[in-house]
Amino acid sequence: MRIVWAGLMLAMLPTAALAQFTVSAPQESPPAERTAMERIRVGVMVNAAGGPVFNVVATAPVPTDWPEQTVKLVNEDISSTVSSLTYRTITGGGGLKQMVIEIPQLPAGQDAKALLTFEVTRGVLKPPAETENFTIPKKLDRVLQIDVGPSQYIESKNPKIVAAAKEAVADKETDWQKVEGICNWVREHVAYKHSPLKGAARALHDKDGDVDELASLFIAMCRAQKIPARTVFMYGQVYAEFYLEDEDGKGHWFPCQAAPGHALGALTDLHPILQKGDNFKNPENPREKQRFVTEYFTASGRGKPQVKFVSEIIAE
Repeated sequence: MRIVWAGLMLAMLPTAALAQFTVSAPQESPPAERTAMERIRVGVMVNAAGGPVFNVVATAPVPTDWPEQTVKLVNEDISSTVSSLTYRTITGGGGLKQMVIEIPQLPAGQDAKALLTFEVTRGVLKPPAETENFTIPKKLDRVLQIDVGPSQYIESKNPKIVAAAKEAVADKETDWQKVEGICNWVREHVAYKHSPLKGAARALHDKDGDVDELASLFIAMCRAQKIPARTVFMYGQVYAEFYLEDEDGKGHWFPCQAAPGHALGALTDLHPILQKGDNFKNPENPREKQRFVTEYFTASGRGKPQVKFVSEIIAE
C-alpha cells in the first residue's frame, strides 16, 4: 500500500506555516540602513505508527537568497535512517528551492527527522535614484512570461481588471508612472479590509480586500499591461514586485505595497522572505500549478505514519 500526503494549499502557505501566518497590515518600518536576522527551522518529522514504512520521500520549501536577503545553513538535525537529503529548484518565476529527503525503511514505532536551521539576514530595499528611464521589457524570456500571465487568485485577463488597468495608465507618460498609476488606482478604489482570501477579481468587485487581495489586484493589473509582476510571501506579510528594465536593458524587480504602509520602489520591511512567485509547477504532479509550494509526503507499507512538517521562526 502506498500512502501519499500533500500539504493543503489553504490560503497560501505550507501547512507547517499556516498556524502562525495571519496576513496583517504592514507595521511601522525600521530605518533604511537596518538589517535583521532571524533563524528559521524547516523540515519534517515522521513516526512509523501502526507498522513499518518504506520508500519515504518528503519535500519542503526552504528559504533562499535574494538581493535583499542572504541565507546560511547553520544546523542540521538528521536521523541516521535518512539516506539522502538533496535540494532542487521548482519551475516557476520565483526560483524556489525545496529540500528532498529519502528514508528507505523506518521500523514500526521508530521516529525519523530532518530538521534544518537557516540564518536569514534581511536588508531594506532602497529606491532607485532615477525612475524615468525604466521601461517595460519588450522581450520576455520563459521565466518572465510566467509573470505576465494569469495565476490562481490573480485573474489578469478578467475584462474588468483589464479595463481598470487601462484606466489607471491612461494619462501616464513613463512606464514607471504607469506602475505608480496602477498602485494608486488600487489604493483609491479598493479599501483595506481584513477578509478571507478571495483573489483580485472578487476584491475589485467588492471594492475591498485584505493585504493579499490588494497585492493580487496590483499584480493582475500590471500583468494586464504586460508588466511582469509577482507575489512575495513572508511570515505574516505579503507584498508585490514588478519588473522593469533600465536604459542598458538590465532588468530589476521593485517592491510595491498597495495596502496600508504604502510603498513603491523601496521597502524597509525586514520579515524573512519565504517565497517569490505565484505560479509554480508541482514536481509531483506536473499538470498541477501551485500558488504557494506546499509540502509533500509519500511512503509505502501497511503502517499509518504520523507526519509533521515544520516551518517556524525560532529564538536565537
